Amino acid sequence: MADGSEAGYVAYVSGRIPALRRLAYLLCGNDHQADDLVQETITKIFVRWSQVRKAENIDNYVHTILVRTFLDDRRRGWWKVLLGTSPERAAPAGAAVEDREVLRAALAKVPPRQQAVLVLRFLDDRPVAEVAEIMGCSQGTVKSQTAHGLTALRRILGDQYAGTFTYGEAR
Repeated sequence: MADGSEAGYVAYVSGRIPALRRLAYLLCGNDHQADDLVQETITKIFVRWSQVRKAENIDNYVHTILVRTFLDDRRRGWWKVLLGTSPERAAPAGAAVEDREVLRAALAKVPPRQQAVLVLRFLDDRPVAEVAEIMGCSQGTVKSQTAHGLTALRRILGDQYAGTFTYGEAR
């Protein structure tokens, strides 16, 4: 970066690593893979920093890169190497350890785009419009992927968690 923008990159990334790591963990459910996703994302950001820093919403731009990197990795199939333990810092508030493990296992069985939408909507608490922007699709697609993903979760989890996953009004 000959234009001296490296300091801006370092400042941005330094302040965002914990949030990126949390989102990466929520997507993949594995400490090591989350670290790999964050590393790959911040490498891509570095290479494109002159473009990234001009974005209207840098955080959404970076989250888009992270989610797409996750989806690309899922397509490649490397995600099947699941080692993981769940870090407490990435746990949904109030969830018991066994519930987190059950949810993580169920999410791993949902198709990648539906999984990404469910994580962004419910675990990262993002509105439909923001998820659509990050995923590069329409709000209607986010809503249908959410509905299909929740249906899949209900089918996977069965009666034990029947009332747990509902889809109310879109924000």
